[in-house]
Amino acid sequence: MSENKEKSIKLEMSEDEFAAYQAFKAEAARKEAQERVEALKINYKEMAERFIAKTIKKLTPLSEKIRQTKAEVLEEAAAIQQLKAQLLEIDGKSMPKSHTFTSADGTKRVTIGVYETDGYDDTVEEGVAIVKEYIESLASDEKSQQLVKMVMSLLQRSANGALKASRVVRLHKLADESGDSRFMEGVKIIEASYRPTVSRTYIKCEKRVVDEQGGVVKDWEAIPLGMTES
Repeated sequence: MSENKEKSIKLEMSEDEFAAYQAFKAEAARKEAQERVEALKINYKEMAERFIAKTIKKLTPLSEKIRQTKAEVLEEAAAIQQLKAQLLEIDGKSMPKSHTFTSADGTKRVTIGVYETDGYDDTVEEGVAIVKEYIESLASDEKSQQLVKMVMSLLQRSANGALKASRVVRLHKLADESGDSRFMEGVKIIEASYRPTVSRTYIKCEKRVVDEQGGVVKDWEAIPLGMTES
């Protein structure tokens, strides 16, 4: 309603009547805005439901196809690794945890490996106790205090309560450098108690471009295999 018309209405109404009219108009506008919001909410929920249903329908067969393809690739890789172990005359358990296969022309390669989570059996506590016993027996000079801090930091546990294998390697080096048999005994017990668990197997495929002379035009580039990488 125009300003002039409102002024005309106001002239025909009392102040109280005009105020009531303005309040009525404001309440009507509020209800209309609220109805628009509610309609948008319903529309959003309906769109989200349709999106979820369509996406699950699209990705479920894709996930199954990826699972089947991964299983086939790992089975073929295992056969090659078994043959490699026979050629090298070594126990398959002694094979490295990661294997890279590169094409003859050097333009393609596939890497198969496993992700491991650090873990130890109960005897690790005995080794840790021996190492701490050695540390507590050190003199209080500055050099010894630095070693104490370093060793204690290496004995800190990860979020899952296990020692980190990379820190145990550094601990081994410190024990060797110390020349103390008790220190080395404790570290050896810790190392012997190592029982890692395989969390999952990974496959990585890469390509690179070379010219006719074999010079690298474009270095190794990973082939995206995950939804977040594509």
